[in-house]
Amino acid sequence: MSTVPARLLSEEEYLARERQAAFKSEYDRGQTFAMAGASREHNVIAHNLSRHLGNQLAGRGCDVYQSDMKVRVRATGRYAYPDVAIVCGQRQFADESRDVLLNPTCLVEVLSESTANYDRGAKASDYRLLDSLREFLIVAQDQPLIDHYIRRDQNTWTVTRIEGTGGTIELSSLGCRLPLAAVFENIEFPPHPRPLLRVADEESTD
Repeated sequence: MSTVPARLLSEEEYLARERQAAFKSEYDRGQTFAMAGASREHNVIAHNLSRHLGNQLAGRGCDVYQSDMKVRVRATGRYAYPDVAIVCGQRQFADESRDVLLNPTCLVEVLSESTANYDRGAKASDYRLLDSLREFLIVAQDQPLIDHYIRRDQNTWTVTRIEGTGGTIELSSLGCRLPLAAVFENIEFPPHPRPLLRVADEESTD
């Protein structure tokens, strides 16, 4: 028995539906992907990140958005909901609704087991096509570990893995310091976290 493939949506159709929907979905090349509910750990880590960064950026002309602000990647047409999105200076939005950010300075994704490969793969690759983006964090929720991507030039990124609650990340594009102890405050880690792919220090990415 043959099946008829679902019709691909235009960006305009996606936005019209998304703005009326009860649940959030991301968009990639005509397809939508429903976002699953986040765990307690995921929510606490995202809140810790937005709170500590927001406190440091207060009065400096930056906005810190947590989870409800869509980001559009012009180069691919992707619409995503980063766990934290930060923009400093002039804000650029897709339209007058001001719910689709075009020029983030820094993005953060907190990994969930069901979406880890997607967040580390296609989504992270598309994020790095954003001309405005200077830094990008991928944060584990089952162990104190963050991968810190830094743009070196238009097409070159380096990534450093920081482990343990004694570490600190310097976000030079924001002028902020982010202690891992603050990121993972009030988180109890499982005794045997799921293994993650190895990332070499200062690995070059395109």
